[in-house]
Amino acid sequence: MKRFTFTFVILILIFLAGSYLHITNGVFDMSILDIIKTFLRIDPNEKFDLVIFEFRLPRIIIAALVGIGLAMAGVILQGITRNGLADPGILGINAGAGSSIVLFMFFFQVRVVSADMSSWVSILMMPLFGFIGGILAAALIFIFSYKHGRLDMQRLILSGIAINSGFGALSMYLSLKMNPQDFESAALWMSGSIYNANWIFIITMIPWIVIFGIYTYRKAYLLDYFQLEEESIKSLGIPVEREKILLLLSSVGLVSACVSVSGSIGFIGLMAPHIARQLVGIRHQLIMPITALIGAALLVFSDFVAKTVFAPSELSVGIVVSIVGIPYFLYLLVKAKG
Repeated sequence: MKRFTFTFVILILIFLAGSYLHITNGVFDMSILDIIKTFLRIDPNEKFDLVIFEFRLPRIIIAALVGIGLAMAGVILQGITRNGLADPGILGINAGAGSSIVLFMFFFQVRVVSADMSSWVSILMMPLFGFIGGILAAALIFIFSYKHGRLDMQRLILSGIAINSGFGALSMYLSLKMNPQDFESAALWMSGSIYNANWIFIITMIPWIVIFGIYTYRKAYLLDYFQLEEESIKSLGIPVEREKILLLLSSVGLVSACVSVSGSIGFIGLMAPHIARQLVGIRHQLIMPITALIGAALLVFSDFVAKTVFAPSELSVGIVVSIVGIPYFLYLLVKAKG
């Protein structure tokens, strides 16, 4: 437990350091004294208020929430499938949720990157559409992955890659049918971007992250049992299939909320659980909060890099995460083969 507490505190400090860098640096630099004065309303400045409360703080909060959601979904999928390479992006759940939201954008002409209060009802509906698409993707993957009544790991990865490609192609087709302005919005969103984060997005996703996050944490102990043979689990009186389905629905809910505000950001759900296991061991009730903090810190730092490395231009945060995630994925493949 001391190891867990120490790791938890260190990760909180790392997250706060990333948030500090994010909020003080950019096209418009600020000192920590300026930020403290702004928060405490000492000699308030309209320019500082605008930069902090309308641009940077919502962006940090969105990055943290998305990182938490994707990381926890990754823990669930890796625990259910007993496959360390399982990830919402690799398995196609991101793509399923994303294509459903692109379909929603296509028919209702919602421009995510320029969302304002006039479109708040549509934005609140987007996670629901993402949930439907994510469920469809997950259902297809699991249908194609079952062999002789069991989940075949090789089929799971291959099915996930195929579903991911299929839904990705559908998203691209729909976006090409949009008018130029909506296409630009959809293309930027699909690449994984939170640069236009605002308080509407935060209000939209917080209920999903809180409800499914709490449920997932309360059920995390089941993931320890799922590492055993199925006959052994059933002998303990655990309704295996029901619990797996409920946990899968929770992971889809988390992913849908994240995809609805940030587009498709891969590899967070792959990297964070592996790092957490190396830090605190294999107990999932310890892994889950550590994974959430790692996901939040990873995405905050990635977004900081995305907005500063080519300033005043910006990279999509999804590209920055992929630059780190692809080598890590290849490393895991080599390690698994060894």
